[in-house]
Amino acid sequence: MITKNLHNKIINGDSLEELKKIPDETFDTVFADPPYNLQLQNNLVRPDRSRVNPVNDKWDQFENFQTYDKFTNEWLIQCRRVLKKNGSIWVIGSYHNIFRVGKIIQDLGFWILNDVIWNKNNPMPNFRGTRFTNAHETLIWASKNKKSKYTFNYQSMKSFNDDLQMRSTWNFPICNGKERLKNNGKKVHSTQKPESLLHRIILASSNKGDFVLDPFLGSGTTAVVSKKLGRSYFGIEKEKVYFEAANKRIKNANIIKDEYLDTIKNNRSKPRIPFGSLIELGVIKPGTEIYDQKKKIYAKVMIDGSIKCKQNEGSIHKVAAQILGSESCNGWTYWYYQSGNTLKPIDELRQRLRPKN
Repeated sequence: MITKNLHNKIINGDSLEELKKIPDETFDTVFADPPYNLQLQNNLVRPDRSRVNPVNDKWDQFENFQTYDKFTNEWLIQCRRVLKKNGSIWVIGSYHNIFRVGKIIQDLGFWILNDVIWNKNNPMPNFRGTRFTNAHETLIWASKNKKSKYTFNYQSMKSFNDDLQMRSTWNFPICNGKERLKNNGKKVHSTQKPESLLHRIILASSNKGDFVLDPFLGSGTTAVVSKKLGRSYFGIEKEKVYFEAANKRIKNANIIKDEYLDTIKNNRSKPRIPFGSLIELGVIKPGTEIYDQKKKIYAKVMIDGSIKCKQNEGSIHKVAAQILGSESCNGWTYWYYQSGNTLKPIDELRQRLRPKN
């Protein structure tokens, strides 16, 4: 199958069989929401004796753990094959399967980058009162191998989070309201994922124009969000009902205007400029005083690019860390210089030396 023919398409078929038809190193990102193998054996009943509709679909049922492991191993092998060398994969699961999946991911040579907790704001209660309410699912994020130069839009995630580093615990409600696909009042898909969850995943680990694969497309959330965010998508779904619902949903999804799809460039992709270069090029002079943001602490710049603050001396990063009592600190954002009547971060001085394009 020619790679170009895969872009922005979904297929109604068996995931394993369809994946085998795809050329090596086709996709930039994979999001997989495989069967969880929930092993539900008894009916769930609310306190008022009404029945709970559990996830008891045939596609989630496996004979035993060995059968499930074999299935998991097979689809992950194919996903790793079709993933580009600098690509990454996300797999979501619950306590029923995620630990088995994680072991297989590592055995196959993927390199785990993070495990992310999706904390559900509105989880289903534990009606029997025999366990803690299961209020989260786990996502494993892994690169194709240890040496992969995977995409991580760190600055975008930080901006997304009010200029705080994005943590690995995410709070989202389960899919509800108008977003939840229904047919005659019943849920079309029992485990439809919210668009907000996929928005963050795709924004964090892919770029505009990248190619995203979902081998278990379900109700189509991955394809819908990929389309909105200016990524290409390819999805595989075995169940005809889900496939048709996803197809309709994708067609109705609106692409966000291209002018709004730009993201903040990561600092690590910008040319590295050491603090000493500012002195060599006369941007800042030896003896200049620099301050913390509140101007309660000051240090003096030395001729070799080091700074001195009372008994502390070293790089702008080392001295800032010593002052804060931490292992590390970004000196570019900690230290400020006097510009007229205002304090400005020394990082502004570095920006003067960076190419404009």
